[in-house]
Amino acid sequence: MKKIQMVDLNGQYQEIKEQVNTAIAEILETSAFINGPEVHAFQKELEDYLNVKHVIPCANGTDALQIAMMGLGLKPGDEVITADFTFAATVEVIALLQLTPVLVDVYPDTFNINVEAIEKAITPKTKAIVPVHLFGQCANMDAIMALAKKHNLFVIEDNAQAIGAKYYASDGTKYMAGGIGHVGATSFFPSKNLGCYGDGGAIFTNDDDLAHIIRGVVNHGMYERYHHDVVGVNSRLDAIQAAVLRAKLPRLNGYCEARRNAARAYSKAFEGQKHIITPKTVTHCDGICDICECHVFHQYTLRITNGKRDALVQYLNKINIPCGVYYPIPLHRQKAYADERYKEEDFPVTNQLVTEVISLPMHTELDSEQINHITDMVIGFVNE
Repeated sequence: MKKIQMVDLNGQYQEIKEQVNTAIAEILETSAFINGPEVHAFQKELEDYLNVKHVIPCANGTDALQIAMMGLGLKPGDEVITADFTFAATVEVIALLQLTPVLVDVYPDTFNINVEAIEKAITPKTKAIVPVHLFGQCANMDAIMALAKKHNLFVIEDNAQAIGAKYYASDGTKYMAGGIGHVGATSFFPSKNLGCYGDGGAIFTNDDDLAHIIRGVVNHGMYERYHHDVVGVNSRLDAIQAAVLRAKLPRLNGYCEARRNAARAYSKAFEGQKHIITPKTVTHCDGICDICECHVFHQYTLRITNGKRDALVQYLNKINIPCGVYYPIPLHRQKAYADERYKEEDFPVTNQLVTEVISLPMHTELDSEQINHITDMVIGFVNE
């Protein structure tokens, strides 16, 4: 059996090695490193893939979120509601812009933001909602967009983990994740489903005016050289990263299906295990259906319900099976984001999830031998 890795970036690279190496060599020859033809081509190709009018590449996913908020003109003191159970980048940019983060609980099955909790948290100061499409599937965007319309709020999709996922609206319309709200943001960190070989990110929107503002923000507030019309930042995707992403984008649907197949194999192996809760999809299918498009399994995350999660992590590490705990500490308990407004009883699901969740290896190169070994080891330990 080949070595088990949490993410097998080298294995994926071998499949696109010739294309990537050729493209990088051409960039080195032309020296068009910033905003060159590769970046513009990738931008157009991603617009077509996501079926959005505007993609604005930037330097990383955290910048993408910050720039989206800057483009919307949010002001210090404005409240922005987001999930307590997510990576810190989501709330980090809210605080950096001197906005007021408002954390709310999530659902226990999909791990995504709880719509009822959002509604309870809305005040006259609320200006935006940031749903995080956690682990590879969309939050309940029908309900979130309805709330936003009712209260005149912006919706900023944190799509760092769900690019390639599809969302079926209640009216039958099919959207790509990140293209539903007023603006979406994603990361191209190497371990993402669509990842480059360094840092990278993008913002997407169907709003022409917002896209224009954002294009200035990413480039020092300039639309014309040395004319600074808005306060901006320096956040641009470089051409080498764009070339890598161009090689991967046509393969993204295949990558997502390979991840779903791995997830199906995991879930089948864990069937009937009373102390193991497998991931659920937003459509609440019985397992992961044969035509699933709603989940792209950036992570395959179990819940271990008999108190043995931490011991399982130690055991898997000991026997060279990598795993991750995303996330071990709720944001409302993090020193940087602690606030007396938060009460522990407001976060019952998040507080439980952080003691139970464990993510198993998930990538496009997983094979059945590896999955069988991983699942056998997990089941054996949990049931000891």
